[in-house]
Amino acid sequence: MGLSARSIAIRSALVVSVVFIALWFVGGSTLWSLPAGVFISVFAAAALFRDRRNLRSRLQPERLKPAASGPYDTAGLLAALPDPVVLIDRRGIVLNINPAARALFPLLVEARPLAFIVRAPAVLEGIETVLRGGQAVNAEFREHGAVERTLEAHIAPVHAPVHATTTGASVQNQPQGAVLLIRDLTSARRLEHMRVDFVANASHELRTPLASVIGFIETLQGPARNDENARERFLGIMRDQAQRMSRLIDDLLSLSRIEMNLHVPPNRVVEVGLLVRHMIETLAPLAQERGVTLALEQTPAPLFVTGDRDELLRVVENLVENGIKYGQQGRRVDVTVQAVNGPRRGEQEVMVEVRDYGPGVAPEHLPRLTERFYRADVAESREKGGTGLGLAIVKHIVNRHRGRLDIASRPGEGATFTVYLPAAADPGAAD
Repeated sequence: MGLSARSIAIRSALVVSVVFIALWFVGGSTLWSLPAGVFISVFAAAALFRDRRNLRSRLQPERLKPAASGPYDTAGLLAALPDPVVLIDRRGIVLNINPAARALFPLLVEARPLAFIVRAPAVLEGIETVLRGGQAVNAEFREHGAVERTLEAHIAPVHAPVHATTTGASVQNQPQGAVLLIRDLTSARRLEHMRVDFVANASHELRTPLASVIGFIETLQGPARNDENARERFLGIMRDQAQRMSRLIDDLLSLSRIEMNLHVPPNRVVEVGLLVRHMIETLAPLAQERGVTLALEQTPAPLFVTGDRDELLRVVENLVENGIKYGQQGRRVDVTVQAVNGPRRGEQEVMVEVRDYGPGVAPEHLPRLTERFYRADVAESREKGGTGLGLAIVKHIVNRHRGRLDIASRPGEGATFTVYLPAAADPGAAD
């Protein structure tokens, strides 16, 4: 670093003072040479000391301040992170936020306190702990909005660089701020909740018929040992309960297989009208037994989709069987198969609609009908042999076929279940 004009002048004054003092010692100067030289030297030394101190004070912040530009761009790095990141100072003022954080907290802006937007006590306490010099902490909280989310904030301290004190000792500053890395745990918590519910419901569904079978066995071994009429009646109930457990296990296995192949789309072409007619013929005896009429309406032209025939048969079976079981006696179940326009322009779909005229379903139950083991009327469902998995299986099969399932119902007006599947070209048509 070159010398400034001020430093050169001070150094020149020191040289002059030394000359005056030297002349006095050798006797080549007047009496005032010594005081003048001492005065000039003291003045120059003081000025030089002050100049060096000012220079050091100017350089000190530059040495502690991180480079504004280096091999990495901080803002660019934050923007590249997929998870929300928020950087705050010791006062809790937002210094920097990445696009993911802006999307999560639209009202969060820089140069404003984080606590104005994020009011979760766990997060605020975690920030306070970290800024007091504590270790990094994790804080789970919920963000209430259009959709409630479960979030986790990893709060870590941000320190200033290590610098040397006047005594030469190296000191690590207290945290100058904190960085919050936020993860969305909503899906993970929902899946965990569903897993717990599934295990509890499956255990309950299996335990109930099993307890019934065990109870009848004990009765037959005891008081009803020699009662032939009771034995026949109890054996019939035991058979029904065993069949119920068998259906439940079959449905669980089917659902597991469908979920395993959920991301593997089918690759065979299936004619939907033929498939629906086959299933209606299969279920005709059950409909006759329940006093229900099955009415099929379909276009004369064949309609094709890319799908798994067995899985699509299962969809039609579950929907029509539900219509037969839960529709009122003496009424009918309407089944419609036709081509319709898809949600996108130029897109064709095949629609399979099943409508019953039973008691219907209350609006609050509709969003949950496709959940595992969910029943709008538990007693009626069990009485009619339902496992609580039929519509869950339908939903997963439709999802695998990249289709849609719509459910519409009002109390006293029956229910309508509509499946939309992407249409496929006729495999027999000429190129």
